[in-house]
Amino acid sequence: MSFIIVAGAMVFVMIPGLAFLYSGLSRRKNALSLMWAVVASNAVVIFQWFFWGYSLAFSTSAHNGFIGNLRNFGLMKVFGGPSPGSPLIPAILYSFFQMEFGCVTAGILMGGIAERGRVFPAMVFIFCWMTLVYCPLACWIWSVDGWAMKWGVLDFAGGGPVEIGSGVSGLAFSWVLGRRQQKELLNFRPHNVSLVVLGTSLLWFGWLGFNGGSAFGANLRAVFAIWNSMLAASFGGMVWCLLDYRYERRWTMVGFCSGTIAGLVAATPSSGYLHPWSSVVTGVLSGTLCNLATKVKHLIHIDDALDLFAEHAVGGIVGLIINAFFADEDIIVLDGVSTTVRGGFMNHNWSLIYKQICYVLATCGYSFVVTALIAKAVDMLPGLHLRAGPTSEALGMDEVEHGEFATDYIELRRDFTAAPFITYESNDKTYTNGHPSAAGDRHGQPDTSLHDTVGDEDAPIEQGRISEKTEHHGASSSTSHTT
Repeated sequence: MSFIIVAGAMVFVMIPGLAFLYSGLSRRKNALSLMWAVVASNAVVIFQWFFWGYSLAFSTSAHNGFIGNLRNFGLMKVFGGPSPGSPLIPAILYSFFQMEFGCVTAGILMGGIAERGRVFPAMVFIFCWMTLVYCPLACWIWSVDGWAMKWGVLDFAGGGPVEIGSGVSGLAFSWVLGRRQQKELLNFRPHNVSLVVLGTSLLWFGWLGFNGGSAFGANLRAVFAIWNSMLAASFGGMVWCLLDYRYERRWTMVGFCSGTIAGLVAATPSSGYLHPWSSVVTGVLSGTLCNLATKVKHLIHIDDALDLFAEHAVGGIVGLIINAFFADEDIIVLDGVSTTVRGGFMNHNWSLIYKQICYVLATCGYSFVVTALIAKAVDMLPGLHLRAGPTSEALGMDEVEHGEFATDYIELRRDFTAAPFITYESNDKTYTNGHPSAAGDRHGQPDTSLHDTVGDEDAPIEQGRISEKTEHHGASSSTSHTT
């Protein structure tokens, strides 16, 4: 019980990890909006899970194989009895641990609103999405009466509900929201790579509780799940970085972080079934295929700004298919409970390949269609339009939605010789010297205009030729001013 409590707390750390990751990947004028959406969705999911989410996913008195009933509404009758996950874990602890999975999944999905979505309608959407998409997906594979569970599908820690659920749903949500304005797509790059590294590190830490805790005990299977997570993450990061170097001749930090997350995603459904050498294959495949999948959004013209589909959906699919080939009973039985679960090709279970493929197709199709319908329905309600207007998009969601900023400061010019903006009076005349010290794209307003001297040519301070470097929408430009 102590191990699962700690593991659940580690999974919670993934919430600020996602918030930092998304904030760093966005433009500065939208950084706080994404942090708010991730943190607020966490609160919404906690309420939804307590209200009826746990019952809809794990009620033991529903036998339709698709979704539970309301027998455990408000956590009624959820006490110290055996849980659906393991007889060694009480139901009340299991409900907490699984709640954290739902919180992380919703946080991942909130990346779909990047730079153009309104946050309050997104909270209404996420409550409905948890009820109609996540809870059924969790019931399919983790409930004792779920159809995928009964069929023998192998999904250790959530390749279907968490990864495909968030990745494919993120694609559908982005499709309903529509593309950002063309000028917002030009020269787009992360505004703070340090936050990207911090967020990735917190996610990696939390993922060890995510995957290790899914063995439901401090046992050898949990240790193998943690080892497999580490290997897949490291090889995913290295492979992604190498692929990016091939194109750009740069060792990108964002690329390494992206590959690391892709490896962790692929380890989610597979880490509790594999020998460590198999996770090296998992990391290499996820790093390669997820990197290539980032091109899909351009082919289908859907503005998946933070690559939810490429990272989470494709990574989850890789991990699920890997199970069909490399899952081994020798690893599965190490938890002391799963003694009747068969592995894949390693144990001559040839039928597992088509079961895993059918499960992937079912989760992908259901997630996309139902998410798109929910998003469209919420968008049609008065006052709950999901998309902000073009003016709001230009100003930035932080200013329009929150009135606060993740980084609210005056940026100094990159060129040390650039003079500050000074206005002063002399001999009953007003003079302006230099340029404003704020440079770049602040709240959607580019500070790159030429400021002429006010007064006459006898101004007491004489400016020479000043070379000014500014940053606008992530692109550096050098402008020479003479006054």
